[in-house]
Amino acid sequence: MTVLKKAMPTNKCPYCAGQGYFQLRLGGSETCSRCSGSGKK
Repeated sequence: MTVLKKAMPTNKCPYCAGQGYFQLRLGGSETCSRCSGSGKK
């Protein structure tokens, strides 16, 4: 029996995956400019 998962609506920011920041390659992090660090849409 196959169970299909329904896509749950999410309020996470799609640019930072709800984290509110981006990890920089050279070290450190930067606040997401799309959600202003809140992690929400």
